[in-house]
Amino acid sequence: MSLPSFTTPAYGITRIVQHTTMDEAIERVTTSLGAEGFGVLTRIDVDKTLQAKLGVEIAPYVILGACSPALAQQALQVDPGLGLLMPCNVVVATQPNGDIVLSAADAPSLFKALDEATQAKLRDLGLEVRAQLARAIDNA
Repeated sequence: MSLPSFTTPAYGITRIVQHTTMDEAIERVTTSLGAEGFGVLTRIDVDKTLQAKLGVEIAPYVILGACSPALAQQALQVDPGLGLLMPCNVVVATQPNGDIVLSAADAPSLFKALDEATQAKLRDLGLEVRAQLARAIDNA
């Protein structure tokens, strides 16, 4: 079983990388995230999990849970419930054609689930998270 080609979701920041391996892409995006103040707290190898739990094979697909402690602290000061949207997920996946997809969750899009007053308080923070993650994806 294979997944369909990864498209550019409206709720993500996505880039296609050619002529690299999955391991190289993960290393590059992890380094790039670090340069923007994000650390990778978690790694979920979705392909390996699906194989182990369901016997289903898909192309390599990894979710990295990235966190900027400074930005996280600011967000939690506004609404402690925002921990439900943390950490920032970054997907590194192999396309059917062998290209690698890098995609990060877009904070302002995720914040649309919040009430208008909270969205207004988080506007600048969300834009900063978006800018930092976009740079990390672009520079990976």
